[in-house]
Amino acid sequence: MEVVHILPRFHVDGFGLSTSRCMSKSGWRCGGVRAQSSSVQKQAYATPSRTQRIMESVAVSGEVGGAGGTYSYNALKRLDRLWTSICSADSGCSSYVLTKHCLSRKPPLMSHVTFWFPVLEEPKQVVFDYHGLSKNFETTSLEVDMFDVLVCGGTLGIFIATALTLKGLRVAVVERNQLKGREQEWNISKKELMELAETGVLTEDEIEQVTAVQFNPNRCGFESKGEIWVEDILNLGVSPVKIIDIVKARFQSLGGVIFEGCCLSRLNIYDDTAVVHLSEGKILSGRLIIDAMGNFSPVVKQIRQGRKPDGFCLVVGSCCRGFKDNTTSDVIYSSSSVKMVGESKAHYFWEAFPAGSGPSDRTTYLFTYIDPQPGSPKLEELLEDYWELMPNYQGVSLDDLEILRVAYGIFPTYRDSPLPSAFRRLLQFGDASGIQSPVSFGGFGSLTRHLKRLSSGIHEAVSENLLDSYSLSMLNPYMPNLSSAWLFQRAMSAKKEPNIPPTFINELLHVNFQSMQRLGDPVLRPFLQDVIQFGPLVKTLGLVMLTKPQIIPLIFKQVGIPVLLDWSGHFFMLGSYTFLSSVIDPILRPLVNTFPAKAKYEWNRRLEAWQYGAGLDYKL
Repeated sequence: MEVVHILPRFHVDGFGLSTSRCMSKSGWRCGGVRAQSSSVQKQAYATPSRTQRIMESVAVSGEVGGAGGTYSYNALKRLDRLWTSICSADSGCSSYVLTKHCLSRKPPLMSHVTFWFPVLEEPKQVVFDYHGLSKNFETTSLEVDMFDVLVCGGTLGIFIATALTLKGLRVAVVERNQLKGREQEWNISKKELMELAETGVLTEDEIEQVTAVQFNPNRCGFESKGEIWVEDILNLGVSPVKIIDIVKARFQSLGGVIFEGCCLSRLNIYDDTAVVHLSEGKILSGRLIIDAMGNFSPVVKQIRQGRKPDGFCLVVGSCCRGFKDNTTSDVIYSSSSVKMVGESKAHYFWEAFPAGSGPSDRTTYLFTYIDPQPGSPKLEELLEDYWELMPNYQGVSLDDLEILRVAYGIFPTYRDSPLPSAFRRLLQFGDASGIQSPVSFGGFGSLTRHLKRLSSGIHEAVSENLLDSYSLSMLNPYMPNLSSAWLFQRAMSAKKEPNIPPTFINELLHVNFQSMQRLGDPVLRPFLQDVIQFGPLVKTLGLVMLTKPQIIPLIFKQVGIPVLLDWSGHFFMLGSYTFLSSVIDPILRPLVNTFPAKAKYEWNRRLEAWQYGAGLDYKL
């Protein structure tokens, strides 16, 4: 058995263990082991998996930071170890082996038994908030570069950095790797992409340059129950390499500064500024720090105190060459019911898009929604199923395809999102803020939708020196449409309960999509672009109850009464925000400009929260 000694800093059921191992008087020795250590032992002696053989045969170059920016097998194993540690936790939970040595036997006999103990991990503290001026605490004699805004995390952070530079602020970006885009394309709708033109981050001509491929129509289907075809939904493939190169050049031409190969090690917050210490020894200062370091930001880990996410979306896939019919896409497709994967149940969904690298190149994704717990499937297990199922799903033999890249990722979501600011002078942005819907993976579309709102609000906060945690939290406010999406995430997650038919998820999704199709584009199109609105939601739920009332009891079993009660509150607030934005906003908006600076800032944020929280920022 592979044994990993217990680390010095952790607590087990309230008992502090500070040694790497311990021996009781009865001869039992305890040591930490990786979750599912028996499978780890088997894999150590097993032949390489098909995933390993495929990934090691594919040339890997240009791995970058950000979600989906790595493609190698070693990176996959690292991510799987992280995923296993998350699943092994119950606010931190791990398995431990007690090994008893029988010293009277020759050779000594060892027997062992595995126990599960809750483990409360202590996230590393990287943010320190001091009362007083920076000169009273910072004793370094090194030169400090000073900025209005420091953005930590460049892959998505370069967009907000450029938008703020366009508004006249002095901005710097800190990126731990080289700031460049990944090879795998971002799929997005034209409407969302045009948001970048509205903020001035890109021109319309540049949008055409970065669009690698366009395709139509787009399919939604659920296990042979019929298909729904739509137009212009996620039908553009954008090259991250091109788009980040263009935005990066614009940012620098406007006076923006980029620190590549630099990693945040400590952030000190003072009354007059925030000081960022980089692991390379450089020190930067900014009036406001924007954390754009993604889902696994060390700052977010500190704020959430190591709390386990409420849900995950696991994604695996590949880009392959050799597809003959390659002009349409799948927005969401399910070809099977709930199945056992390892020790847990999972429901697989598919997406497929033509790729811009060649006329026969196509990207296919398999994804599933998971409640993280011991025994949850690993990414490598999903990839093994992917190689088995994808050829039948796409009607092609794997032998006839040239595999260009393998993609994978894990995307955590929390119920209490977006994440409000826990510190003054510090704001979460993009994936770090949790502003994206729990049923989506990847934050580029969400970023474009909120970029104009956030850049305007941040500029106003910096200009008026409204950088306390309350004022900054108004930039990431409660949004009932995002909270309402939790019901869909729960409904699309497979459960262990035996009294729920394995076909339930497909039946529920099919009747929902069928109802939205009957109601037309004003209902279907916002939902497919991850925007939930009160009116379309009411119409859809009403039509579902009329056309298939027998599915309602199964919904109660699938998601649970507590989730439905919680969702009812968000549903009520979604209606309230819709009323406030539609009726009250037009009355108040002309008056807001007459308010004092602080009141004006706060009311602007409230009006935006009503509009975006009701999904009314989306216009057909």
